Amino acid sequence: MVDVFNGVKLKWVFLSSSRNHRLRKNNTQDGIFKEDIWYFELSFQKRNREMVLSSYLPYVLQKAKEIKDKKKTLKLHTVDYQGIDYWGSINLDHPASFETMAMDPTMKTALIEDIDRFTRRREFYRRVGKAWKRGYLLYGPPCTGKSSLVAAMANYLRFDVYDLDIKEVQCDSDLRRLLIGTGNRSIIVIEDIDTSLDYAEDEKVTLSGLLNFIDGLWSSCGDERIIVFTTNHKDRIDPVLLRPGRMDMHLHLSYCTFNGFKTQTSNYLGIQDHQLFDEIKGWLDKVEAIPAEVAGQLMKCEDPVVALMGLIKWFQNRVNTESQQRSLNI
Repeated sequence: MVDVFNGVKLKWVFLSSSRNHRLRKNNTQDGIFKEDIWYFELSFQKRNREMVLSSYLPYVLQKAKEIKDKKKTLKLHTVDYQGIDYWGSINLDHPASFETMAMDPTMKTALIEDIDRFTRRREFYRRVGKAWKRGYLLYGPPCTGKSSLVAAMANYLRFDVYDLDIKEVQCDSDLRRLLIGTGNRSIIVIEDIDTSLDYAEDEKVTLSGLLNFIDGLWSSCGDERIIVFTTNHKDRIDPVLLRPGRMDMHLHLSYCTFNGFKTQTSNYLGIQDHQLFDEIKGWLDKVEAIPAEVAGQLMKCEDPVVALMGLIKWFQNRVNTESQQRSLNI
């Protein structure tokens, strides 16, 4: 096979050779074992040796890694005291992607750029003496896509997900064992961080133990890890958890915006624009609707006009209901 890299031709040949091994037992020859060895041979002009060693072969290895990652079966791990290192796992087959996430485009771009920067800076983290990890806080009202965003991150990076339910952990030492049991190139998710410690069994998991888990000495036992925290109430999180190094990037996932709505219509109805969009934009400016509610209305019909009219009707009913409730409270 002939490959071309930076204008240079390189030739790969798949070869095999045989090797005989003498089998011995009790210092006497007992037969001959024939072993076939398969390998690739790369040939190129001698003047291109430096380019091949410094650029081409690292490029080939990176491409091989990308192909391997695409074929990788992602796993979702949950706390299981009967499992290895207290983890049990199932296949993660969530379809979420950044393309389908109904979130602010600027925030989405910033997140992707931050993730890309993190994954390519292994040597940078070593040089500055920091563990190769990154923390994200996803906050906002319930059902605004926090879990789906975690799945989109996992699919984008091809990272396994470890769902760490603090309420299931019995003590700080178990928390350390769970951390050691996580693999490299993984996402650790701690949901409802503002209440997790409040409900931890007999308060055996402490804030100090959690801080050591996040950025203590034990946190350096592994590479290329991401920790994602979620909460519905950012103001209830202990300030010591919010600082950079623990929660490096804060992402506010709020009510459905017009840009998020257009992403949803593209996903569910296959349209990019419609004459009813302006009216719906006006409703979105007035009504606090979570993306899941808007998606639920759009999924009711495949016909774009019927679906959009149904969404407008839903907005109208929502406003009328809220108006009636306010009247009753007066």
